[in-house]
Amino acid sequence: MTKEPIWCIFAFLKKIKKILIVVGTRPNFIKVTQFKKIVEENYAQFDLKIVHTGQHYDHKMADVFFEQFNLLPDYFLNIGKGDQTEQIAFVKTKLEELLLNTFKADLVIVPGDVNSTLAAAQVANKIGIKLAHLESGLRSFDNAMPEERNRILTDKLSDYYFVTEQSGMNHLKVENQKGEVFFVGNTMIDTMVAFKNQIQASSILRSLKLEENKFVLMTIHRPSNVDSKEGLLKLLNLLNHLNGKLKIVFPIHPRTEQRIKDFGLENKFNEIESLTRTEPMNYFDFQKLISNCKCVLTDSGGIQEETTFLKKPCLTLRENTERPSTVELGTNTLVPFDPEAIKKELDSILNGTYKSGEIPPLWDGKTTKRILKIIANLQL
Repeated sequence: MTKEPIWCIFAFLKKIKKILIVVGTRPNFIKVTQFKKIVEENYAQFDLKIVHTGQHYDHKMADVFFEQFNLLPDYFLNIGKGDQTEQIAFVKTKLEELLLNTFKADLVIVPGDVNSTLAAAQVANKIGIKLAHLESGLRSFDNAMPEERNRILTDKLSDYYFVTEQSGMNHLKVENQKGEVFFVGNTMIDTMVAFKNQIQASSILRSLKLEENKFVLMTIHRPSNVDSKEGLLKLLNLLNHLNGKLKIVFPIHPRTEQRIKDFGLENKFNEIESLTRTEPMNYFDFQKLISNCKCVLTDSGGIQEETTFLKKPCLTLRENTERPSTVELGTNTLVPFDPEAIKKELDSILNGTYKSGEIPPLWDGKTTKRILKIIANLQL
């Protein structure tokens, strides 16, 4: 008679926990790549599924990421285009139908702060399903940002808080949130560690004829920076300052591309000889660029974390950040979208006087394992 492994027998004695992870945008795909793999290797008592809402719906912004991660979502809601209200309403309708009729989850996990995050939190709360929030407690204190409102409302509805950095712990304590709080680290770093070899194998440097530490990587897409002609002219001023000093690689967000056309500035951008504009990049290529650039100019959230982990200088063109550990401990600096202030910081990077930074606690590639171990001990 064949003996079953002890863990397998134990799994049958325990109730199967049905877990649904809800993702909708490219940054949030990156935060969940290791869950299925670790469950398959270690947790026979979990039935874990992933649903993609379709908030990022085109190939370059979504599908290519799943292909690289070899991660196929179990369900697609295909919400597509729409404003915030339309997207949230559509996700709520479709997700409620899924949870009531197709996959009756014991726990819903939502990463981040996008429309899909809040919609899923509201549905779980309405149905009475336990809710866990990845990246709980992050705050920019800028209530004009939809992401900030989504973060706060999702935390109010959550039962379990998985926290990436000390600021999240501090905020949740002050807010006296009702659920259980766990300081686990950053699942985005798990993906960087897990796919290190694939990132290193990328040929993007050769394709773009780039040399290590001799180019600046730029990503600018926030409405406050690109939705006015004044903002785009500031960007041109900055690019002209860098022109001739270093190459500039600019994977351009569809929103920014459209605004450049709207304001008739295409020729101005085309005149900058050191500038290489590309379409949005796949994950491996983009991470290869971060690893080898001189510095990053961005208004993104997640890139602040990636550059801090890689100890690459990062200038974030925003007045605030929901990830203060990247500034206080890491290599990130907040700079107002003012060309002169940015030039001053760039000069410190170019002359070698910029800070070196350190990696925040528990950003070690093992966060997903910690989260699943915690879930295994929860009474759902």
